Amino acid sequence: MSRDPRFRAARRLRVVHAARFQAGILSRSQVRSLGLTADEVQAEVEAGRWQPRGASCLLVSPDDGVGRSDWWLAVLEAAPRSAVEGAPRAALGGVTALVAAGLEGVHGDRLIHVVAPKSSHPVPAAPGVRIHETRRWTDDDVIRVGGIPCVRPAVACVQAAIWARTDREAALMLCSPIQQRVTAAHEVAEVLRRIRRDRRRTFMVSVVAEIGGGAQSLNELDFAVLCRRRGLPEPDRQVLVTGPNGRAYLDVRWARWKVVVEVDGVGHLRVDRWIDDSLRHNEIALRGGTVLRVPSLGLRLDEDVHMAVVERALVAAGWRRGT
Repeated sequence: MSRDPRFRAARRLRVVHAARFQAGILSRSQVRSLGLTADEVQAEVEAGRWQPRGASCLLVSPDDGVGRSDWWLAVLEAAPRSAVEGAPRAALGGVTALVAAGLEGVHGDRLIHVVAPKSSHPVPAAPGVRIHETRRWTDDDVIRVGGIPCVRPAVACVQAAIWARTDREAALMLCSPIQQRVTAAHEVAEVLRRIRRDRRRTFMVSVVAEIGGGAQSLNELDFAVLCRRRGLPEPDRQVLVTGPNGRAYLDVRWARWKVVVEVDGVGHLRVDRWIDDSLRHNEIALRGGTVLRVPSLGLRLDEDVHMAVVERALVAAGWRRGT
Protein backbone atom coordinates (compact mmCIF):
# COMPACT_ATOMS: atom_id res chain seq x y z
CA MET A 1 0.00 0.00 0.00
CA SER A 2 1.58 3.27 -1.10
CA ARG A 3 2.11 5.98 1.54
CA ASP A 4 2.56 8.71 -1.07
CA PRO A 5 -0.49 11.02 -0.55
CA ARG A 6 -0.31 12.22 -4.16
CA PHE A 7 -0.45 8.65 -5.41
CA ARG A 8 -3.42 7.84 -3.15
CA ALA A 9 -5.22 11.02 -4.24
CA ALA A 10 -4.68 10.14 -7.90
CA ARG A 11 -5.95 6.63 -7.24
CA ARG A 12 -9.09 7.94 -5.56
CA LEU A 13 -9.63 10.37 -8.43
CA ARG A 14 -9.45 7.48 -10.89
CA VAL A 15 -12.14 5.61 -8.99
CA VAL A 16 -14.37 8.69 -8.66
CA HIS A 17 -13.99 9.35 -12.38
CA ALA A 18 -15.21 5.83 -13.17
CA ALA A 19 -18.14 6.15 -10.75
CA ARG A 20 -19.50 9.33 -12.31
CA PHE A 21 -21.07 7.21 -15.06
CA GLN A 22 -22.89 5.10 -12.45
CA ALA A 23 -24.40 7.72 -10.12
CA GLY A 24 -21.40 7.42 -7.78
CA ILE A 25 -21.87 3.67 -7.25
CA LEU A 26 -19.27 0.99 -8.05
CA SER A 27 -19.17 -2.66 -7.12
CA ARG A 28 -16.13 -3.75 -5.14
CA SER A 29 -15.13 -5.87 -8.13
CA GLN A 30 -15.17 -2.78 -10.33
CA VAL A 31 -13.02 -0.87 -7.85
CA ARG A 32 -10.46 -3.68 -7.69
CA SER A 33 -10.41 -3.84 -11.49
CA LEU A 34 -9.07 -0.26 -11.36
CA GLY A 35 -5.93 -1.50 -9.61
CA LEU A 36 -6.82 -1.30 -5.91
CA THR A 37 -6.32 -4.15 -3.50
CA ALA A 38 -8.96 -5.26 -1.03
CA ASP A 39 -6.89 -3.68 1.79
CA GLU A 40 -6.69 -0.35 -0.04
CA VAL A 41 -10.45 -0.39 -0.58
CA GLN A 42 -11.01 -1.14 3.10
CA ALA A 43 -8.71 1.73 4.09
CA GLU A 44 -10.83 4.18 2.10
CA VAL A 45 -13.98 2.84 3.75
CA GLU A 46 -12.50 3.11 7.25
CA ALA A 47 -11.38 6.67 6.51
CA GLY A 48 -15.01 7.51 5.68
CA ARG A 49 -14.30 8.59 2.13
CA TRP A 50 -16.28 5.71 0.62
CA GLN A 51 -19.50 4.28 2.07
CA PRO A 52 -20.64 0.67 1.74
CA ARG A 53 -23.91 0.20 -0.10
CA GLY A 54 -25.63 -3.15 -0.05
CA ALA A 55 -23.56 -6.31 0.19
CA SER A 56 -21.04 -5.66 -2.58
CA CYS A 57 -21.07 -1.98 -3.61
CA LEU A 58 -19.56 1.33 -2.57
CA LEU A 59 -20.68 4.93 -2.87
CA VAL A 60 -17.42 6.62 -3.86
CA SER A 61 -18.82 10.02 -4.83
CA PRO A 62 -22.00 11.91 -3.94
CA ASP A 63 -25.03 11.09 -6.07
CA ASP A 64 -26.01 14.20 -8.03
CA GLY A 65 -29.63 13.02 -8.20
CA VAL A 66 -29.49 12.57 -11.98
CA GLY A 67 -28.25 9.01 -12.36
CA ARG A 68 -30.62 7.08 -10.02
CA SER A 69 -28.13 5.46 -7.70
CA ASP A 70 -30.91 3.11 -6.49
CA TRP A 71 -31.20 1.62 -9.99
CA TRP A 72 -27.45 1.21 -10.29
CA LEU A 73 -27.25 -0.40 -6.87
CA ALA A 74 -30.04 -2.86 -7.75
CA VAL A 75 -28.32 -3.96 -10.98
CA LEU A 76 -24.81 -4.15 -9.51
CA GLU A 77 -25.98 -6.00 -6.42
CA ALA A 78 -27.79 -8.60 -8.55
CA ALA A 79 -24.66 -9.35 -10.61
CA PRO A 80 -21.67 -7.66 -8.91
CA ARG A 81 -19.11 -9.17 -11.31
CA SER A 82 -20.90 -8.21 -14.54
CA ALA A 83 -18.95 -5.01 -15.26
CA VAL A 84 -15.66 -6.84 -14.93
CA GLU A 85 -16.57 -9.91 -16.94
CA GLY A 86 -17.95 -8.08 -19.96
CA ALA A 87 -21.55 -8.44 -21.14
CA PRO A 88 -24.10 -7.36 -18.52
CA ARG A 89 -25.64 -10.28 -16.67
CA ALA A 90 -28.31 -8.18 -15.00
CA ALA A 91 -30.40 -5.28 -16.27
CA LEU A 92 -33.41 -3.20 -15.37
CA GLY A 93 -36.58 -4.81 -16.66
CA GLY A 94 -40.34 -4.42 -16.75
CA VAL A 95 -41.87 -1.12 -15.70
CA THR A 96 -38.53 0.07 -14.25
CA ALA A 97 -36.88 -0.18 -17.68
CA LEU A 98 -39.88 1.58 -19.23
CA VAL A 99 -39.59 4.49 -16.78
CA ALA A 100 -35.85 4.66 -17.56
CA ALA A 101 -36.76 4.84 -21.27
CA GLY A 102 -39.11 7.77 -20.67
CA LEU A 103 -42.49 6.34 -19.68
CA GLU A 104 -44.47 8.84 -17.57
CA GLY A 105 -47.43 8.51 -15.26
CA VAL A 106 -47.08 4.75 -14.69
CA HIS A 107 -45.18 3.28 -11.76
CA GLY A 108 -46.63 -0.19 -11.27
CA ASP A 109 -45.88 -1.69 -7.87
CA ARG A 110 -43.06 0.79 -7.08
CA LEU A 111 -40.50 -2.03 -6.93
CA ILE A 112 -37.23 -1.90 -8.86
CA HIS A 113 -37.40 -4.79 -11.32
CA VAL A 114 -34.15 -6.44 -12.38
CA VAL A 115 -33.79 -9.33 -14.83
CA ALA A 116 -31.01 -11.90 -15.03
CA PRO A 117 -30.48 -15.02 -17.15
CA LYS A 118 -31.96 -18.23 -15.81
CA SER A 119 -29.52 -20.15 -13.58
CA SER A 120 -27.08 -17.22 -13.45
CA HIS A 121 -27.40 -17.34 -9.64
CA PRO A 122 -28.07 -13.65 -9.01
CA VAL A 123 -27.49 -12.35 -5.51
CA PRO A 124 -30.73 -12.31 -3.46
CA ALA A 125 -32.61 -9.06 -3.87
CA ALA A 126 -32.50 -6.25 -1.33
CA PRO A 127 -35.78 -4.81 0.03
CA GLY A 128 -37.62 -2.89 -2.67
CA VAL A 129 -35.92 -4.85 -5.48
CA ARG A 130 -37.36 -7.84 -7.33
CA ILE A 131 -35.07 -10.03 -9.42
CA HIS A 132 -36.58 -12.10 -12.23
CA GLU A 133 -34.59 -14.97 -13.71
CA THR A 134 -35.65 -15.54 -17.31
CA ARG A 135 -34.98 -18.14 -20.00
CA ARG A 136 -35.79 -15.51 -22.61
CA TRP A 137 -32.59 -13.52 -21.93
CA THR A 138 -30.60 -12.51 -24.99
CA ASP A 139 -27.75 -10.02 -25.04
CA ASP A 140 -29.41 -8.32 -28.03
CA ASP A 141 -32.35 -7.45 -25.77
CA VAL A 142 -30.13 -5.42 -23.43
CA ILE A 143 -29.33 -1.80 -24.23
CA ARG A 144 -27.90 1.02 -22.13
CA VAL A 145 -30.10 3.94 -21.13
CA GLY A 146 -28.02 6.68 -19.57
CA GLY A 147 -25.31 4.07 -19.13
CA ILE A 148 -27.35 1.63 -17.07
CA PRO A 149 -28.19 -1.77 -18.58
CA CYS A 150 -31.90 -2.02 -19.45
CA VAL A 151 -33.91 -4.38 -21.58
CA ARG A 152 -35.31 -2.87 -24.78
CA PRO A 153 -38.63 -1.02 -24.29
CA ALA A 154 -40.62 -3.58 -26.31
CA VAL A 155 -39.24 -6.42 -24.16
CA ALA A 156 -39.84 -4.41 -20.98
CA CYS A 157 -43.42 -3.76 -22.10
CA VAL A 158 -44.16 -7.48 -22.36
CA GLN A 159 -42.35 -8.23 -19.09
CA ALA A 160 -44.37 -5.58 -17.27
CA ALA A 161 -47.61 -7.07 -18.62
CA ILE A 162 -46.61 -10.60 -17.60
CA TRP A 163 -45.63 -9.49 -14.10
CA ALA A 164 -48.71 -7.27 -13.59
CA ARG A 165 -51.05 -8.15 -10.75
CA THR A 166 -54.26 -7.94 -12.83
CA ASP A 167 -55.32 -7.99 -16.48
CA ARG A 168 -56.29 -4.32 -16.19
CA GLU A 169 -52.78 -3.43 -15.02
CA ALA A 170 -51.31 -5.64 -17.76
CA ALA A 171 -53.31 -3.75 -20.40
CA LEU A 172 -52.06 -0.45 -18.95
CA MET A 173 -48.47 -1.68 -19.22
CA LEU A 174 -49.06 -2.53 -22.88
CA CYS A 175 -51.05 0.56 -23.84
CA SER A 176 -49.18 3.38 -22.09
CA PRO A 177 -45.68 2.79 -23.58
CA ILE A 178 -47.18 2.54 -27.09
CA GLN A 179 -49.37 5.62 -26.63
CA GLN A 180 -46.39 7.60 -25.30
CA ARG A 181 -44.21 6.28 -28.17
CA VAL A 182 -41.69 4.69 -25.85
CA THR A 183 -42.06 1.68 -28.13
CA ALA A 184 -44.28 0.66 -31.07
CA ALA A 185 -47.10 -1.87 -31.34
CA HIS A 186 -45.34 -3.90 -34.05
CA GLU A 187 -42.20 -4.16 -31.89
CA VAL A 188 -44.22 -5.42 -28.92
CA ALA A 189 -46.06 -7.87 -31.18
CA GLU A 190 -42.71 -9.23 -32.37
CA VAL A 191 -41.62 -9.86 -28.78
CA LEU A 192 -44.95 -11.55 -28.03
CA ARG A 193 -44.30 -14.02 -30.83
CA ARG A 194 -41.40 -15.33 -28.74
CA ILE A 195 -43.72 -16.08 -25.82
CA ARG A 196 -44.93 -19.66 -26.05
CA ARG A 197 -46.42 -20.35 -22.64
CA ASP A 198 -47.96 -17.75 -20.42
CA ARG A 199 -51.48 -17.51 -18.99
CA ARG A 200 -51.87 -13.99 -20.42
CA ARG A 201 -50.44 -14.67 -23.87
CA THR A 202 -53.79 -14.66 -25.75
CA PHE A 203 -54.96 -11.62 -23.82
CA MET A 204 -51.74 -9.69 -24.51
CA VAL A 205 -51.81 -10.53 -28.21
CA SER A 206 -55.40 -9.30 -28.52
CA VAL A 207 -54.67 -6.06 -26.65
CA VAL A 208 -51.62 -5.25 -28.75
CA ALA A 209 -53.49 -6.08 -31.96
CA GLU A 210 -56.26 -3.75 -30.84
CA ILE A 211 -53.82 -0.94 -30.07
CA GLY A 212 -51.97 -1.38 -33.32
CA GLY A 213 -55.10 -1.70 -35.41
CA GLY A 214 -53.74 -4.92 -36.86
CA ALA A 215 -56.81 -7.01 -36.12
CA GLN A 216 -60.57 -6.60 -35.91
CA SER A 217 -61.81 -5.59 -32.50
CA LEU A 218 -64.33 -7.64 -30.58
CA ASN A 219 -67.23 -7.69 -33.06
CA GLU A 220 -71.02 -7.85 -32.97
CA LEU A 221 -71.04 -11.68 -33.03
CA ASP A 222 -68.84 -11.79 -29.92
CA PHE A 223 -71.14 -9.21 -28.33
CA ALA A 224 -74.19 -11.40 -28.97
CA VAL A 225 -72.45 -14.23 -27.10
CA LEU A 226 -71.92 -11.90 -24.13
CA CYS A 227 -75.63 -11.01 -24.22
CA ARG A 228 -76.67 -14.68 -24.11
CA ARG A 229 -74.22 -15.34 -21.28
CA ARG A 230 -75.85 -12.55 -19.24
CA GLY A 231 -79.42 -13.52 -20.10
CA LEU A 232 -80.10 -10.45 -22.23
CA PRO A 233 -82.31 -10.61 -25.32
CA GLU A 234 -80.67 -11.45 -28.63
CA PRO A 235 -79.90 -8.23 -30.54
CA ASP A 236 -80.08 -7.59 -34.25
CA ARG A 237 -76.59 -7.28 -35.74
CA GLN A 238 -75.16 -5.04 -38.47
CA VAL A 239 -78.45 -3.20 -38.94
CA LEU A 240 -78.60 -0.98 -42.02
CA VAL A 241 -80.10 2.45 -41.29
CA THR A 242 -80.66 5.48 -43.49
CA GLY A 243 -80.38 9.06 -42.30
CA PRO A 244 -79.68 12.58 -43.57
CA ASN A 245 -76.02 11.65 -44.06
CA GLY A 246 -76.69 8.49 -46.02
CA ARG A 247 -76.69 4.83 -45.11
CA ALA A 248 -74.75 3.31 -42.23
CA TYR A 249 -74.56 0.08 -40.24
CA LEU A 250 -75.22 -0.20 -36.50
CA ASP A 251 -73.25 -2.89 -34.67
CA VAL A 252 -76.15 -4.16 -32.55
CA ARG A 253 -79.70 -2.94 -31.94
CA TRP A 254 -82.78 -3.93 -30.00
CA ALA A 255 -85.48 -2.37 -32.17
CA ARG A 256 -88.31 -3.09 -29.70
CA TRP A 257 -86.58 -1.08 -26.96
CA LYS A 258 -84.78 1.40 -29.24
CA VAL A 259 -81.40 0.61 -27.71
CA VAL A 260 -78.27 0.64 -29.88
CA VAL A 261 -74.78 -0.47 -28.85
CA GLU A 262 -71.71 0.46 -30.87
CA VAL A 263 -68.67 -1.70 -30.10
CA ASP A 264 -65.73 0.64 -30.66
CA GLY A 265 -62.33 -0.56 -31.70
CA VAL A 266 -59.30 1.70 -31.94
CA GLY A 267 -60.33 2.68 -35.48
CA HIS A 268 -63.24 4.68 -34.06
CA LEU A 269 -60.74 7.11 -32.54
CA ARG A 270 -59.83 8.41 -36.00
CA VAL A 271 -61.20 11.89 -36.53
CA ASP A 272 -63.26 10.99 -39.62
CA ARG A 273 -64.85 7.96 -37.93
CA TRP A 274 -65.47 9.93 -34.74
CA ILE A 275 -67.36 12.66 -36.62
CA ASP A 276 -69.43 10.19 -38.64
CA ASP A 277 -70.26 8.21 -35.48
CA SER A 278 -71.38 11.38 -33.69
CA LEU A 279 -73.70 12.43 -36.50
CA ARG A 280 -75.26 8.98 -36.75
CA HIS A 281 -75.77 8.64 -33.01
CA ASN A 282 -77.27 12.11 -32.67
CA GLU A 283 -79.82 11.17 -35.32
CA ILE A 284 -80.77 8.03 -33.37
CA ALA A 285 -81.11 10.07 -30.16
CA LEU A 286 -83.40 12.58 -31.94
CA ARG A 287 -85.67 9.68 -32.89
CA GLY A 288 -85.97 8.70 -29.22
CA GLY A 289 -83.37 5.95 -29.17
CA THR A 290 -80.53 5.21 -26.74
CA VAL A 291 -76.98 4.81 -28.03
CA LEU A 292 -74.28 3.23 -25.86
CA ARG A 293 -70.60 3.33 -26.83
CA VAL A 294 -68.69 0.31 -25.53
CA PRO A 295 -64.91 0.10 -26.13
CA SER A 296 -63.95 -3.39 -27.22
CA LEU A 297 -60.78 -3.17 -25.12
CA GLY A 298 -62.97 -2.32 -22.13
CA LEU A 299 -65.01 -5.49 -22.73
CA ARG A 300 -61.84 -7.55 -22.73
CA LEU A 301 -60.75 -6.00 -19.45
CA ASP A 302 -64.01 -5.82 -17.51
CA GLU A 303 -66.92 -7.44 -19.28
CA ASP A 304 -69.31 -7.26 -16.30
CA VAL A 305 -69.19 -3.50 -15.75
CA HIS A 306 -69.94 -2.72 -19.42
CA MET A 307 -72.64 -5.37 -19.84
CA ALA A 308 -74.30 -4.10 -16.65
CA VAL A 309 -74.69 -0.70 -18.33
CA VAL A 310 -76.29 -2.37 -21.37
CA GLU A 311 -78.72 -4.21 -19.10
CA ARG A 312 -79.63 -0.97 -17.31
CA ALA A 313 -80.38 0.69 -20.66
CA LEU A 314 -82.70 -2.17 -21.67
CA VAL A 315 -84.48 -2.14 -18.31
CA ALA A 316 -84.93 1.65 -18.52
CA ALA A 317 -86.47 1.16 -21.98
CA GLY A 318 -89.01 -1.38 -20.64
CA TRP A 319 -87.34 -4.78 -20.94
CA ARG A 320 -87.81 -7.25 -18.10
CA ARG A 321 -86.25 -10.64 -17.61
CA GLY A 322 -88.56 -13.34 -18.90
CA THR A 323 -90.16 -11.14 -21.57
